Amino acid sequence: MSGTQQSKAPGTTPPLPLDGVRVMDFSRLLPGPWATQMLSELGADVVKIEQPGIGDPSRQNHPKFHEESVYFHLVNGNKRSITLNLAKPEAAPVIRRLLARADVIIESYRPGVARKLGIDYASVAAYNPRVIYGSVTGFGQTGPMAHVAGHDLVIQGMTGHMARAMTPGTPPPVPGFQAGDFAGALMTVIGVQAALTQREKTGVGNELDISMFEALLHMCPIPLTSAIARLAGHSGEPAQEVFGRNPRYATYLTQDQKPVAVSLLETKIWSDFCVNIGRPDLIAADETPADRLTAHGERAPAYHAALARYCAGHTWAQIQAHMIKTGLAVCTIASPDEALAQAHVIERGMLEYIDHPREGRIPHLVNPLARAGLARRTHRPAPMLGEHTDDVLGEAGYSAAEITALRAARIFE
Repeated sequence: MSGTQQSKAPGTTPPLPLDGVRVMDFSRLLPGPWATQMLSELGADVVKIEQPGIGDPSRQNHPKFHEESVYFHLVNGNKRSITLNLAKPEAAPVIRRLLARADVIIESYRPGVARKLGIDYASVAAYNPRVIYGSVTGFGQTGPMAHVAGHDLVIQGMTGHMARAMTPGTPPPVPGFQAGDFAGALMTVIGVQAALTQREKTGVGNELDISMFEALLHMCPIPLTSAIARLAGHSGEPAQEVFGRNPRYATYLTQDQKPVAVSLLETKIWSDFCVNIGRPDLIAADETPADRLTAHGERAPAYHAALARYCAGHTWAQIQAHMIKTGLAVCTIASPDEALAQAHVIERGMLEYIDHPREGRIPHLVNPLARAGLARRTHRPAPMLGEHTDDVLGEAGYSAAEITALRAARIFE
């Protein structure tokens, strides 16, 4: 019903959105594996096809639990793994049978590689016209940069947002977050869900050409505002300010030399903060939202000095406690360990633990949609290399004798 939350029958669990959807995952590293893990969290059965003897290279990333990469476990939960040497002719009928049963295929090869392997969209759609086929690359399947390796730093540098935080003559620091990778991953998940919905109406699949560059560029309306204005014949000035030149939206150091982030942009919030710290003299009765565009002009030095003094006069823990008490956003900048230890993370259930047969008790991050019953809360462990080969082949109709014969052809090793 519109505007209301439908009630669940007592004692029942509704199906997940992608229950019954089969995903064949040829992707490696990031963003493909994170996207397919999210599809699995939404209910899909994800089968990861890996190179025999090597598998996804991220299995070797540091740090590790006992044996395998923490990162690999964080982006490959819920999946099943099979090994298959796609270069061997004997593998062709096997992969065809598997892909004929697929609802979704995700691959992250360089443009042209999937076609050489005979698993590109045109080849698969010829015998599986309902398939939804997602190719995830740095710059897409066409265009003058299609051949460029899609590393996140290159993607971020090309979108314009890194330059907005750059001091002239000094290169910006390497970002600490893989925005391009995760933008591509999210666009992949959105595209797959949209294509599945469209397929219900049309009966046919879709080819998704996912470019990390396009996905991140699409997420940059704020850093691109001035450039967009200039395309329309305007000056683009004053520029929208979101990059730390506003003293009320910046970072400072505490008494114990730890960083904090100040986010006191709105007039009322700034006034509440000033009253709370005993500095009502910093409240400007004539302040307007437009003052933010100029970073508060001549008042900026006084604001900066007051905020620096406040932060330097309190410890990191005191500032965190003050934020929780007042709701005023002067917050601690947490290390990764501190971030996971926050009471808010624990109370909201953002971490879950699973028992792995070889790695022991290990944590994973919980999909935020689990709270609404739209995603699995607890992951199955990330698969060992080739762990489910026989199971997946059996589901495709191969007998035990046929699987033995295929093993003799050495297509799984």
